[in-house]
Amino acid sequence: MLVANPIYDIVFKYLMEDERIAKTILSALLKKEVTAVEVRPHEYTNISRDTLSVFRIDFGATVREEDGSSHLILIELQKTWVETETLRFRQYLGVQYSSPHNIKADSKKGIAIPMVAVYILGHKVGDIEEPVLYVNHNAYDYDNRPVTKGIPNPFVESLTHDSIIVQIPRLRGKVNNRLDKVLSIFDQSHISKETQQILSIDASAYSDDADMMHIVHRLVAAAADSEMRYSMNVEDEYYSIIEKRDTTIMLKDKKIAEQSTAIKKQTAQLKEQESQLKEQETQLKERDTQLKEQETQLKERDTQLKEQETQLKERDTQLKERDTQLKERDTQLKERDTQLKERDTQLKERDTQLQTSIKLLLRAGLAPEIIAKQLSIDIQVVKDAM
Repeated sequence: MLVANPIYDIVFKYLMEDERIAKTILSALLKKEVTAVEVRPHEYTNISRDTLSVFRIDFGATVREEDGSSHLILIELQKTWVETETLRFRQYLGVQYSSPHNIKADSKKGIAIPMVAVYILGHKVGDIEEPVLYVNHNAYDYDNRPVTKGIPNPFVESLTHDSIIVQIPRLRGKVNNRLDKVLSIFDQSHISKETQQILSIDASAYSDDADMMHIVHRLVAAAADSEMRYSMNVEDEYYSIIEKRDTTIMLKDKKIAEQSTAIKKQTAQLKEQESQLKEQETQLKERDTQLKEQETQLKERDTQLKEQETQLKERDTQLKERDTQLKERDTQLKERDTQLKERDTQLKERDTQLQTSIKLLLRAGLAPEIIAKQLSIDIQVVKDAM
């Protein structure tokens, strides 16, 4: 069965907008039952092309524990296919920790809602071979002995968080548990030979699982949606250009931050600090100029893409008109074929009548030459009928 490739942001977003699918995927990742899920507002979004390399959704999930109790946790899900996005991940986490929306409503002490960070990566993390890596925090005393009494504690939970790292390239058909089965829809070894936008999967592997079949059907719908395919084409068009730009900007930001830290430490060297600040200002102006030029280029590219879309629509209209003409022509040919068949039948009937007439005249004793003359036919036709 051919389905849309969920590595694309537009397809992944389409999946996670479905509450049932979101609960299925998050339950598998957390290894706990998620009974309710809600998409929460956040500071960063990937609606604009500037953040195409990182896709981010924040969830408020109600989780049921084994003892039957339920509680709310925050899930920050980030998806990227670029290895140089670690700094951006940290920036997003910083926003989550500082957001007042993530404080429990009934908390007088400002206790934060527990958070789990989920990273879906399109690249491998060093030599770690496990497709899914769980990084959980634990508490220890001075002698490295685990502290269990009083844990979990709201204060501790507010300052630390667990992480789940998914390495898509490490999946490769490995299905050993529920999570492997759910994540198998991301397995890039199933990419279609024609296009990386489509995966060719064996739907029978999920026939006994209603939740997985629901995911498969939604991916099939995404593959059939022309606007979805167009958005995937746009991602393919912009991806390489924007990723290079994002990486360059991120590295420059990191370098500027390091320089700023160094300047603060060198309080005794005021003249050198002033010189460095001027150099940084020049770099920032150059960077702003470059960004403006890139923005202009992206706008021009967007205009070209819109023009191409218009041309494609016009071409589609022409093809439809041509298809109509061909159908009309096919109808005419069918009518002509019917007429030819009727004419052929008439000719056969006439030939039969002629043969009958010749035989009757021959039996009457008329000579072939006379018969040919009377019937206005060639003498050979008479002789053939003898």
